[in-house]
Amino acid sequence: MIDDDLMRRLYPAERLAEVRKAVAEAGLGAVLLTPGADLRYVSGYHAHAMERLTCLAVPAEGEPFMVVPRLELPTVQASPAGGLGLEFVPWEETEDPYALVAARLPGTGTVAVADQMWAMMVLRLREAMPGVRQVAAGEVMRRLRMRKSAAEVEALREAGAAIDRVHALVPRLLRAGRTEREVGRDIAEAILAEGHVSVDFVIVGSGPNGASPHHELSDRVIGSGDPVVVDIGGTMPSGYCSDSTRNYSVGAPPRDFQEYYGVLLEAQEAAVRAVRPGAAPEAVDAAARDLIAAAGYGEYFVHRTGHGIGLQTHEHPYIVSGNTEPLEPGMAFSVEPGIYPGAHGARIEDIVVCTEDGAERMNTTPRELVVVDG
Repeated sequence: MIDDDLMRRLYPAERLAEVRKAVAEAGLGAVLLTPGADLRYVSGYHAHAMERLTCLAVPAEGEPFMVVPRLELPTVQASPAGGLGLEFVPWEETEDPYALVAARLPGTGTVAVADQMWAMMVLRLREAMPGVRQVAAGEVMRRLRMRKSAAEVEALREAGAAIDRVHALVPRLLRAGRTEREVGRDIAEAILAEGHVSVDFVIVGSGPNGASPHHELSDRVIGSGDPVVVDIGGTMPSGYCSDSTRNYSVGAPPRDFQEYYGVLLEAQEAAVRAVRPGAAPEAVDAAARDLIAAAGYGEYFVHRTGHGIGLQTHEHPYIVSGNTEPLEPGMAFSVEPGIYPGAHGARIEDIVVCTEDGAERMNTTPRELVVVDG
């Protein structure tokens, strides 16, 4: 269970005012948020996506309100949203909830809709508000969510510690003769046992499957001498996510794997050292990529160096060439260079938070290759 004090700090009442200010500064009439990470960030309400409309409206002028199905009202009132002083507008099964939203936003010239709002809802809102221009809310919400508060960093630190405990168990689960799926099942159980409320992904890539960054669990039997990539993550009761990748070998790994693993380890360290306020995300990417390329493995590093993390496993900022927006204290993201030659592969991933003078790792388990008995 999450600490009540942390929950209050994660979803403070003043966040509604921050959103309203951002809406006004963007020249918008309102932002409309349906179930998803943006809604949870603003209100603390973890709503399930369904065909019935739940919509938080935060206008530039006037008070925010949430249109919610009558049968969901007790749930939303029991969530952190119930303590925000927010007006709830319940609707009955025979009512048109889109008309309820429109009626409370008269004369609104442009509204921003959640980036991941269902198309069905976007179109119904467009019908209910003819003449009102719709834009994506991503730019407004991105700026608010990208820089984490002290409470959010605390939640990410707890998530990192929980997934670290799972990685500490992995050497007991890996052995020759087991399938990736068997190992993945045990890892998923451990993710829940160590405090997560959901398992978001489990990657167990053995041998050549380790060269596929987003490999799905398979029935491949792990053999002696196989390198194994284990990339795992889940969501904590706070709503904040974990994500960490470590590398294992069942018995002694191939010599060529050992050679490039040393390069990868150095590249990941270099990228973390490059994190500091004012640095461009593309510079962090280059710190890893240039080193890998100089060692002759550039063509085998096939993805960006990192992604932001918080209420979603992938969010802004993205650590990739072309992203020049300066890093700021509180920004949280993965640093995960990889090398994937084909016969095997490897990736080292930590979540880091940009601090006033560098970076804090949320993951502290050893990044060196872990060799288990074959």
